Amino acid sequence: MKTPMFVRFSHPEQGVRMGVRMDDTIFDITTTVPSLTSWLKQSVGRVASAVADIREAASASPAKYAAALFAPRPTPGQLSWLPPIEDQDVWAAGVTYARSRQARQEEAIDGGDIYARVYQAERPELFFKAHGSWVIGPGGQVGIRHDAAWNVPEPELALVVNPALEIVGVTVGNDMSSRDIEGDNPLYLPQAKIYTASCALGPGILLQPVQSAWPDVGIHLTIRRAGATLFTGHTHTDQIRRTPQELVSYMGRCLPFPLGGILLTGAGIVPPDDFTLQAEDEIEIEIDQIGVLTNRVKVV
Repeated sequence: MKTPMFVRFSHPEQGVRMGVRMDDTIFDITTTVPSLTSWLKQSVGRVASAVADIREAASASPAKYAAALFAPRPTPGQLSWLPPIEDQDVWAAGVTYARSRQARQEEAIDGGDIYARVYQAERPELFFKAHGSWVIGPGGQVGIRHDAAWNVPEPELALVVNPALEIVGVTVGNDMSSRDIEGDNPLYLPQAKIYTASCALGPGILLQPVQSAWPDVGIHLTIRRAGATLFTGHTHTDQIRRTPQELVSYMGRCLPFPLGGILLTGAGIVPPDDFTLQAEDEIEIEIDQIGVLTNRVKVV
């Protein structure tokens, strides 16, 4: 049985809608599931049953749309994709891949010993990334800082959790980052990571509960400029050092998530040191079984 994908979209006459994507058809389930937040709350302690509820709502939906009808970018007056998040917060894990550890050490002006230590440490690096209202969806524009000279995307698998920190599904994430700012001083990490349009999510939440093992998926990044491919890279979730539950458990220590939350799980793809993003570049992140998140770049 195909795994359903929870999506949010904008209808030109009805506004924000909740949907389930099955193959190339989107079923409107707003009457039954009025919001992502309500579904996350209802899933506590019954994730499998809550996913079954989604399937049932899709089967009973009188309204459905072909995916081809959706605009590739947010467009007034047309069906458009919205980010798969509401008022939840996005957090991020750092240095979970060996490649990330290496890149952080290379960019740090002092050799980056702290990155080697955190890679091996019991406690992972975790930081706040974005509030839900700040997140960019499919086709939207992500930002690069005007006061940074070395900006890159960070393609990441994102875990979606309910208020009980149960992992209900996964989506595609882009943790935009200013490498020169963090490289100057690790204490500048919030400025390198948290700014306007620095986080994108989409296309939807694959409702595939995650337990002790990572989904067996490849992660792929393509960056294009004026139609030409500048960079491609790939990694796999088998390269993540920590377990899903380990990261989520630390995220929820001493901090409740009453609306649920999303955790970006680290980047294992790093463009070469002589590469930096420019305005109008196109970033395409694909994760096997989940889908593709495409965004263009703007200066903020």
